[in-house]
Amino acid sequence: MTTSVCTSASKAASHGHAPYASFSSYVRARGPVLLRTARSLTANPLDAEDLLQTALTKTYVAWERIEDHRALDGYVRRALVNTRTSQWRKRKVDEFACEELPEPGTGHGNDTDVAEHQVLHDAMWRAILRLPDRQRAMVVLRYYEDLSEAQTAEVLGVSVGTVKSAVSRALAKLREDPELAPVR
Repeated sequence: MTTSVCTSASKAASHGHAPYASFSSYVRARGPVLLRTARSLTANPLDAEDLLQTALTKTYVAWERIEDHRALDGYVRRALVNTRTSQWRKRKVDEFACEELPEPGTGHGNDTDVAEHQVLHDAMWRAILRLPDRQRAMVVLRYYEDLSEAQTAEVLGVSVGTVKSAVSRALAKLREDPELAPVR
């Protein structure tokens, strides 16, 4: 997935189209983090790869117009959210929880702690995937991407008040989720 974008960028650079070696470097360095964001926005890991591929393609096309390359993550996140929003609008497909986790667990502590953490992690992701698309995007950006309310509002093109109220409603739904009852 991300290697194909790097390969395309390298081929374009070598054929004299545009020297985008910095794009390839960016994708190699930030690809895993951006893929995690894409996985947070979709229920299916393969859809997440397609979503990231599309966002990176849009970034590649706009590479020369992006003035501040220090803000590339924000640009790509915005492309991810916009692309996903377009997909939601074009086709209202029911999303489903799947067996595969967005991130593999790390082996810290003893086996019981790891198992309990994994069960909680799985339950939380299933609950997040049951949130409405817009609320899920806001929760992901706020708590998984660790963006402020203002940054989340900017990425999604909404007001800070909208982010506050939508996140509040999403957290209330998560608190009421029966699968998360043992955590409370």
